[in-house]
Amino acid sequence: MKLVEEIAGFAPEIAILRRKIHSHPELCYQEHRTAELVATKLADWGIEVYRGLGGTGVVGTIRGTIGAGSSTRSIGLRADMDALPMTEHNGFEHRSSAPGRMHACGHDGHVAMLLAAARHLAANRNFDGVVHLIFQPAEEGGAGARQMIEDGLFKQFPCDAVFGVHNWPGLAVGEFALAPGPVMASSNEFEIVITGKGGHAAAPHLAVDPVLVACQLVMALQTVVTRNKKPIESAVLSVTQIHTGETSNVIPDTAAVSGTVRTFSVEALDVIEQRMGEIVAGLPPVFGASASFHFHRNYPPTINHERESLFAREVLTEMVGEAAVHVCEPTMGAEDFSYMLLERPGSYVLIGNGDGAHRANGHGEGPCTLHNPNYDFNDDLIPLGASFWVRLVEKFLAPAA
Repeated sequence: MKLVEEIAGFAPEIAILRRKIHSHPELCYQEHRTAELVATKLADWGIEVYRGLGGTGVVGTIRGTIGAGSSTRSIGLRADMDALPMTEHNGFEHRSSAPGRMHACGHDGHVAMLLAAARHLAANRNFDGVVHLIFQPAEEGGAGARQMIEDGLFKQFPCDAVFGVHNWPGLAVGEFALAPGPVMASSNEFEIVITGKGGHAAAPHLAVDPVLVACQLVMALQTVVTRNKKPIESAVLSVTQIHTGETSNVIPDTAAVSGTVRTFSVEALDVIEQRMGEIVAGLPPVFGASASFHFHRNYPPTINHERESLFAREVLTEMVGEAAVHVCEPTMGAEDFSYMLLERPGSYVLIGNGDGAHRANGHGEGPCTLHNPNYDFNDDLIPLGASFWVRLVEKFLAPAA
């Protein structure tokens, strides 16, 4: 394993920063304290700092000194900063100090890895071109990547390619995973409101029961995935909520059905949304009811570009060996780095977070998995992730032969 020795030396200092961020989690578009810490450290290391993109976003720019020093080649490295609205169950010293907020997805660690890389890159500048360090707000449902782009991210900070890294519990420390093509799904929400006619539960023939219609509708919607989508394409249509009624002896007027749809392609998503709309329009009237249908597209699928993924794999193979670089299996989770990959070529890489044995005394009894109240980022990843960022930059921006 070829780590950058300088980074390995100061990694414990960065781990202290990581734990400070963990203990003060901030939700999407509220990352003021985290952004201030990031901006201050970048400035201390002599890095050009720009603030305010996407509200609380921070961008640091480092210019290499190899070659003529006038190269316009550039690369973007992204880390997300926001926490989740959930209560932490860990009891160790750096646990969340904010009830109902927690870094349960490792964004504190993503910030730490990029800060460690920034410190080394700024001190050495052993590359020919420009590095843009993108500290992004609001990944957890706030589409902070899209907001930064709309605020001019890639116009103000041109990037020939952009890369992101996410920790992955269950994958061993020292191992990575990536692949060209889809790696995460699109995230979409729907809500259906069925309107019937309320009445006494003992006289159902005088009412139009929206609960019955909701049950029929839930089953009918499952045929979209099994009978309308191509069998070779993966997709999920999950009804997760049905809200209706107030008491046991009254048939309500309305019933609300909602859930999520996940796909790896926009084409599959188009088919599913269209068929859902047709079913919602056609089925309730059979029972004398009516229904409204609202479908909201959140994040598009995260699709890695082939050339950049193969390039990142080459860098990782040189660093940790071929056996430690796996082909990642796509997941139905979603990630707003997808917006950046729609604008620029790039790749999204997974770094192993281990099985949870790293957690300090006082951790919760549950598993160390993402979005779990017992989760904690593994600080052993800081020199690994930062070394990858540095190796990636130096190879991507190597001086022309």
